[in-house]
Amino acid sequence: MTEYQPPAAAHGVPPDAHGDPNATAHATVYDAVVLAGGAARRLGGADKPAVRVGGRPLLDRVLTACADARATVVVAGPRPTARPVTWAREDPPGGGPVAALDAGLRHVTAEHVVLLSADLPFLDARTVAALLDTLRRSAADGVLLTDADGRDQPLVAAYRVPSLRRELAALSVAHGGTAGLPLRRLTGALDLLRISDPVASFDCDTWDDIATARARIREHGHVLDEWISAVKDELGIDLDVDTGVLLDLARDAAHGVARPAAPLTTFLVGFAAARAGGDADAVAEAARKAAALANRWAEEDAQDTADASPSGGAEPETRTDAG
Repeated sequence: MTEYQPPAAAHGVPPDAHGDPNATAHATVYDAVVLAGGAARRLGGADKPAVRVGGRPLLDRVLTACADARATVVVAGPRPTARPVTWAREDPPGGGPVAALDAGLRHVTAEHVVLLSADLPFLDARTVAALLDTLRRSAADGVLLTDADGRDQPLVAAYRVPSLRRELAALSVAHGGTAGLPLRRLTGALDLLRISDPVASFDCDTWDDIATARARIREHGHVLDEWISAVKDELGIDLDVDTGVLLDLARDAAHGVARPAAPLTTFLVGFAAARAGGDADAVAEAARKAAALANRWAEEDAQDTADASPSGGAEPETRTDAG
């Protein structure tokens, strides 16, 4: 297996992914297989994919990270999800990750597949793009993340589908099936590259892990992005907009007009954008117009204040016979 550390690997971002988190993801057509079974013994048998972090089930968070997959297969019993998926089940149920992967691959048609566990609270589209781009640029069978301790995380990885099918067939012949086999039996036969990403590879095996994840997303540097992602999932909105533009607009409306103008203005911008087509460009144009209006409003108020001030012009005439 080959060791690989691309530039910016600590963030899981290849050099040309800066500026557009989805640029490389769009360059590679891929399917996604998410393994959402397992007994979750270290969580006391809880339904781990349904455990909420930042108001969203862990499974939905992972599905958002691979939202641009051509097809997404979840290997588990069916359940409500924020995004449409294809359901599959390993044979026998509970047969382990190799059997689950085998079941998921039966629904895959792309040449590349992203294989993910359903307990990755910090996985995002940028990391998925990095895995796919690194695989596309290489001759390797797959690219996986390593965690903070340098351990391989084969369930946060991108693979060539023919390579997986070749090794699954070999294991099935050698062992009379794939049930009960550890995943290292499969990955050990593959030529793999590695990207170090302690954050994206963080998985939730225990309640302490869940508590750590919940605390992190409420930190100042993460909470806004997390909230926006949660709201979009809850409302079924799949739209990437420049939140900085909207925040600047809210600030200008609050300072230049009145504090309640901020939420009302951003609501009206959203309404106008929806009428204009509802894409990111429509939001940006509506926000631009509203921000310009708020700035004109503030300028007029500042001018009126200056004109009314004794220091803003000539000293006012106060004599009784003036006029």
